[in-house]
Amino acid sequence: MTSVKPSTVQTLSHEEIFAAHEGGKLSINSTRPLKDMRDLSLAYTPGVATVCEAIAADPAVARTHTGVGNTVAVISDGTAVLGLGNIGPQASLPVMEGKAQLFNAFAGLKAVPLVLDIHGVDELVDTIAALAPSFGGINLEDISAPRCFEIERRLIERLDIPVMHDDQHGTAVVLLAALRNATRLLGRELADLRLVVSGAGAAGVASVNMLLDAGVRDIIVLDSRGIIHADRTDLTPVKQELAAKTNPRGVSGGINEAFTGADTFIGLSGGNIGEEALQLMAEEPILFTLANPTPEIDPELSRRYGAVVATGRSDLPNQINNVLAFPGIFHGALAANATAITMEMKLAASRAIAEIAADDLEAGYIVPSPLDPRVAPAVSAAVQAAAQGR
Repeated sequence: MTSVKPSTVQTLSHEEIFAAHEGGKLSINSTRPLKDMRDLSLAYTPGVATVCEAIAADPAVARTHTGVGNTVAVISDGTAVLGLGNIGPQASLPVMEGKAQLFNAFAGLKAVPLVLDIHGVDELVDTIAALAPSFGGINLEDISAPRCFEIERRLIERLDIPVMHDDQHGTAVVLLAALRNATRLLGRELADLRLVVSGAGAAGVASVNMLLDAGVRDIIVLDSRGIIHADRTDLTPVKQELAAKTNPRGVSGGINEAFTGADTFIGLSGGNIGEEALQLMAEEPILFTLANPTPEIDPELSRRYGAVVATGRSDLPNQINNVLAFPGIFHGALAANATAITMEMKLAASRAIAEIAADDLEAGYIVPSPLDPRVAPAVSAAVQAAAQGR
């Protein structure tokens, strides 16, 4: 099949944007007609009692005889929204509605946006767990780090349905797919890369963990104070874990020390990387500058120095867009009746995304378009096979 490649996004007017959101972006519709009293008796009392009793006897019936089996909750507290930051739960609702649209459009799943005016970790975990019986999966969204790590971990331990914080793992899955194809295009191996990651937040930590599981060996992580290494005394517990499994050469210092001899840069933090650092890199580096709307490296500099460049922007080639991952991941997990989304399932999703673009690789095309209709089915099939041990 011919690949679907991204086109340039047109400038959107203020009026057009507001018109597209007016009245909300979602609707709720019945799947069965209610034309007469028989329909009413089947859908509601007395017929509904038969199904209620069956679920009480065997909770698995809820997956086939309610909407639970193909419904995902998209849940946020509004503390880390896109590039907007802590704007609060209600202001985050347009994003959650949009996320629900994407679940439906790309994977045929129903998704319900829920924004919570709760910010304590214990309270959030308890509230989300209390809501969980209505859903087949939980997509956590735009929850600030480091709280997001503990919230996700505790919900995974507590619930027997798939839970995923997409800001972490969706980014990591697509990023790894793009990196696989960048190295394939340049004739390199993941295990041989010298890689710098800027950012130790949600996406940075998840991406480092996934890159390590995929076989990358030499990763240096930068935060706002420089290179993360084991001798630093100002590290949070999350960064201490990063220090224990990264920076195998024991490099210390700042941006220039991290970039010296590196052949790959992954920006997940914002900030600014100048030309001096790029001049210290190995020849023909891979540059993934994923901050949006302003990449960590000026696009002109990236084009001048990078052999392959990816960004988080839709108006530049090789956008690392989470929509390539999360619809298919949840669809595959629900289809497999999985109780969790494992690293094996995420790695399978990443390989599936990479393979779609593999036959048409070029420097400006290392991941498929978010609109490529092959993506979600391929990811779902790969995730389902991994969940079932195939």
